[in-house]
Amino acid sequence: MSYIFIHGLGQTPSSWDQLTAQLPTDMQIYQPCLAAIAGDKQMTYENLYQAFESECNRMETPLCLCGISLGAVVALQYALNHPEKVKSLMLIAPQYKMPKLLLSVQNMIFRILPKTMFYEMGFSKRDMITLTASMKRIDFTPLLHEITCPSFILCGRKDRANQNAARMLADLIPNAKLSFIDNAGHEVNIDAPAALAGFIKEAWFPG
Repeated sequence: MSYIFIHGLGQTPSSWDQLTAQLPTDMQIYQPCLAAIAGDKQMTYENLYQAFESECNRMETPLCLCGISLGAVVALQYALNHPEKVKSLMLIAPQYKMPKLLLSVQNMIFRILPKTMFYEMGFSKRDMITLTASMKRIDFTPLLHEITCPSFILCGRKDRANQNAARMLADLIPNAKLSFIDNAGHEVNIDAPAALAGFIKEAWFPG
């Protein structure tokens, strides 16, 4: 069994460290760096997903995927493409149909920010602009009913921008469970690592 924690845009693998430190030590945990696995290819969503897919296909199955924001989108697509490999899904602050207006505004903000603002994110300024622009076409709505593995949809109680999408996604995935994490905004893994770790242990290691 492999447990894969996929960071969000603007985060790095270390964004999970406070959380994973509170999980059972015998878990086979992977925290991939999305920028690193994409390599030298143009930073489009398609290239990023294909690199992640190749990475997962080399891991010991079954897989339990936990992704936040961009990481949740990547995890969701992998579960749709490889249902036989995925045992469980944990999707935090997820989107399944990209809000084009929000992405356009985000893209505009990236364009006016100095390059130095991106140094700690793993992605360059150009990568962030290209990636967000390429995500506008994503819409998994027609396929969500095909997901049959246990699925947990989470969102920070303060993350107003993603709560509606979380509710709708929980309705569209059969038997999905929706939960809100108190005292957390968008970055639940950073804002409330202890609460999130507790939820994961209860969901993935019941009893």
